Amino acid sequence: MPLWKLSFAFVAFVCYLAASCEAQKTKDMLLSEKVQQLVDWTSRRSVIRLNGDKFRRYIKSPPRNYSVVVMFTALEPQRQCVVCRHASEEMQILANSWRYSGSFSSRLFFAMVDFDEGPDVFQQLNMNSAPTFMHFPPKGKPRRADTFDLQRNGIMAEQLAKWITDRTEVVLRVFRPPNYSGAVALMLLMTLVGGLLFLRRNNLDFLYNKTGWGIALLCIVFAMTSGQMWNHIRGPPYAHKNPQTGQVAYIHGSSQAQFVAETHIVILLNAAITLGMILLHDAASGMGDASKRKIEVRLTLHDKVQ
Repeated sequence: MPLWKLSFAFVAFVCYLAASCEAQKTKDMLLSEKVQQLVDWTSRRSVIRLNGDKFRRYIKSPPRNYSVVVMFTALEPQRQCVVCRHASEEMQILANSWRYSGSFSSRLFFAMVDFDEGPDVFQQLNMNSAPTFMHFPPKGKPRRADTFDLQRNGIMAEQLAKWITDRTEVVLRVFRPPNYSGAVALMLLMTLVGGLLFLRRNNLDFLYNKTGWGIALLCIVFAMTSGQMWNHIRGPPYAHKNPQTGQVAYIHGSSQAQFVAETHIVILLNAAITLGMILLHDAASGMGDASKRKIEVRLTLHDKVQ
């Protein structure tokens, strides 16, 4: 091979290496700038607020060596999204737990996109409901499992942390701020009961009142059989108002979730059935005219059938 061809090939190879090194250097500088900007934002606010431009630059565009958990929400008052506010509070608890933990790093960031600040993002993702939690991995596009199943898992920070660990292998421990309302309520209740016992210390016959104990036990049974414990664990909203139609839904459309209003409806139905059974028993076993008792029984059965 002629010498000039070898020289030309060598020069072309050197130029290719130089261009590749320059491109890699530019890519590394861009990635470093993006990571540093996200770290700076996180130092000021645990959950970074993104508009359309920031979402495309820091979430969608490469290079990226970090994961981002994004909450798509609608927090403006005119949207009247109650569950969005509750989800935002849980997201804030989770993001603060990660930010102030000893294992905090640039591997994971938390962000949010409000519908009124980034409607183009919702349109780009074909998203028509809020809130929605999505995980954007360091490489590639989000998969189906990168969308949090809100209806099945609820919106508690602990459930979100478990899902994030499954998707990113980053272990998150949720630290909730102390809530003394339960302890204060218990102390007030004990004080009230203690004061009542002290005032009635010379006459404690009411403690042997079967009717009072029966009513108290029925209230406990109604609360436990209506889903109050599920509400306490999952923290669902009282109801949901569709931001597009304005229609309020008091009963959840899924069989694996519920609203707080459903619990109250179930309590009222159980109380009505119990009251009907008590009236039926009193009418059947009470003293008096037999024809009158038959009429009361028929009326009670008719009400229960209705």
